[in-house]
Amino acid sequence: MSKRSKIILIIIAVLFIAALIWFGKKNQKSIVAYETETPFRTTIVKKTVATGIITPLEEIEIKPQITGIIDKILLVEGAKVTKGDLIATVRVVPNEQSLISAKGRVDNINIRLKNAKISYDRNKNLFDKGVISQAEYESVELTYNSALQDLKNAQNDYIIIKRGSAASGGAANTNIMAQMTGTVLEIPVKEGDQVIQANNFNAGTTIASIADMSKMIFEGKVDESEVGKLVKGTNIEVSIGAIEGAKFPAKLNFIAPKGTEEAGAVQFKIKADVSLDDKYFIRAGYSANADIVLEKKDSVLTVKEALLRFDKKTEEPYVEVQKEDGTFKKITLKLGTSDGVNVEVLEGVTIDDKIKIWNKASNDDDKKVN
Repeated sequence: MSKRSKIILIIIAVLFIAALIWFGKKNQKSIVAYETETPFRTTIVKKTVATGIITPLEEIEIKPQITGIIDKILLVEGAKVTKGDLIATVRVVPNEQSLISAKGRVDNINIRLKNAKISYDRNKNLFDKGVISQAEYESVELTYNSALQDLKNAQNDYIIIKRGSAASGGAANTNIMAQMTGTVLEIPVKEGDQVIQANNFNAGTTIASIADMSKMIFEGKVDESEVGKLVKGTNIEVSIGAIEGAKFPAKLNFIAPKGTEEAGAVQFKIKADVSLDDKYFIRAGYSANADIVLEKKDSVLTVKEALLRFDKKTEEPYVEVQKEDGTFKKITLKLGTSDGVNVEVLEGVTIDDKIKIWNKASNDDDKKVN
């Protein structure tokens, strides 16, 4: 073999060895180093958040006692009122048919009264002369007095239909008074609007709504999965969207016995008395959230939920604990209460165990992380 051929073979051999070394390094799997964490003891608090609104504890709607037209409105929304204050006046617009009918009753009774008066005068003269008995006279007198009373009643009915109140009643029906001390929340009518009194077929027109703004409550809803854990009298915290950074203490006082279905989920209404702060003016209808503690456990053994994995077949939670030789073994856990970050460990690990922190570069990335 010539010298040149030997050199070519040597070069080919060197290149072949270099290629083997390069492919070997490329396919070599890098060693993954895992950090560890140990379980720790802490307080686990499981909360739920109920959304709702702030509303007055006492709120009433003022409705007219007669049908008519708003003549004057004397107050504005937001005004402070005392029970008995005049809010508005109503001008009566009588129904023509009812008015004519009432006038007809007055005329008919007047005719009957004139006849009774003639009979009464005649029988009184006869009684004074001793011609008729006292019983006959008293019967005629009763008929006359009844006719007088019927006329008075008919005249009052006519006046009420025409003016809205009898002469003896003044303007009681046409004056709309505040029925409680508080703040005028809303006046949904204006001067000139027609209003209807409440009856068997109509709730009546609301002239004003009044509430005591010093007593406010939170009204919200919770899901059926959490309502069973609520207890009346529980202290909660209410945060109001319009007042940033402030939280108001409240006490749960009502849990609805019946839920309503909303968007496929059953919701239960709750109410809580809110303790107000004089620094803030709380308006009715503010949106609010209530933080409610469902469960609290002090000084329990916990691990971070990020350390957990779940078996693909059994779906049981597990961690990998470091052994003395540096390798890891799989340990199935029994879990308790979770706050979304930390979870209570009932069985499986001790406070001295070193639990693998799952690295993103590991082959276990396809496993689910809680």
